[in-house]
Amino acid sequence: MNDSTTPRSQLRVGRLTKAHGLKGAIKLELFTDDPGRRFVPGAVFTLQVPTGSPWHGKKIELVELRWYNQHAVGFFKDVPDREAAEALAKAILWIDQDDAEQSGEEDAWYDHQLIGLSVVRDGVQIGTIARLEHLPAQDLLIVKTPAAEVMIPFVKAIVPSVDIATGIVTITPPPGLLEELPEEPDDDDDNAVDDNVDNSDNTAATAAPETGSEPQAEIDGAPGRS
Repeated sequence: MNDSTTPRSQLRVGRLTKAHGLKGAIKLELFTDDPGRRFVPGAVFTLQVPTGSPWHGKKIELVELRWYNQHAVGFFKDVPDREAAEALAKAILWIDQDDAEQSGEEDAWYDHQLIGLSVVRDGVQIGTIARLEHLPAQDLLIVKTPAAEVMIPFVKAIVPSVDIATGIVTITPPPGLLEELPEEPDDDDDNAVDDNVDNSDNTAATAAPETGSEPQAEIDGAPGRS
């Protein structure tokens, strides 16, 4: 029996991705290696949803977990149809768990276990974890560095190692994530007109067009999207 004074934390175990079919089923992305223990009929989850959602501040109870083409699909109480299921898209599922209980799940940590850990890149400490932000797309480590706070996507490719025992989180960020990339030379600089050159001819060429002519579109140096 759990003592009422036993500290409890929340563990993120899944995310509802999108509606499946017409009867209220919802596809699930699981963040647990033991869905048979976490996702059993009657399991209750705390929902993380936007404040404007009708589900904000509520919990949801699992009726059944099924598998379709190796994808987990959940049926939940009070979610009778597709419209109700769509309102839960991107919701994150949390469970209460005693701090004394060892998760035993790979790559699963409580937020409080990560806050304050040293963040190391190429063997050099660059800061400490200030907090975590759990977004629908991915989790972010907010790392406090001497210069500022930076956001690190909490994914295996960028955060390959989390060692709670030593208090070290190792990161391998891509170029530009932690520092600004050097600016590329502006091609227009090669064609820049020297300030000492007489620009009278250029001034004449850029005078207002005659009536009836089309103005030239301003495209040189305009920003673009890659």
